[in-house]
Amino acid sequence: MLQASDFIISLSVFIFLYAAWTDFRTWKIPNTLVLALVTLYALRAVAVMLGSEDVGATLFASSGIGGDVGAGLLMFMLGVVLWAFRLFGAGDAKLFMPIGLFVGWHGMLPFSLLLLVLGIVTLLILRLPVPLRVAHLAFFMRIEEIRASRKVPYGVVMVFAMLLTLALPPIREQLQLR
Repeated sequence: MLQASDFIISLSVFIFLYAAWTDFRTWKIPNTLVLALVTLYALRAVAVMLGSEDVGATLFASSGIGGDVGAGLLMFMLGVVLWAFRLFGAGDAKLFMPIGLFVGWHGMLPFSLLLLVLGIVTLLILRLPVPLRVAHLAFFMRIEEIRASRKVPYGVVMVFAMLLTLALPPIREQLQLR
């Protein structure tokens, strides 16, 4: 069942990246992407439970499915509060739910720190002028549009913070093997 879980995580990474790209291009994150990510997490949870010897620990431990669901719900509530104060768009608030599910309870602190750092870096980058040589390219024209509108597509920052958070345990494991 481990291969099924790895496949689901790989597929979810592509959907997260597509959600970030869509947010960058249109300032919108479709509900279908969020629902697809939640569904993929549910399939992953089933695969993990089927491959587990202790289903109770898998379900109710803070490092298991219970911790993931708790993190997802907490992040979703935080997103709704930020949306209510008009600090986030609705898509960003919705995207917090699957991010919390995939990051889990133990990944919330690294995710929060990475989100803070990447958010500050993004805001600083948006203050830099675009070099004239590349100003005509569609990507940089979009950056100029974002800069002029003062609406930051936070979904991009959230997804990259999440991907870095997911990459931390394998990196730490590789460093310990040496």
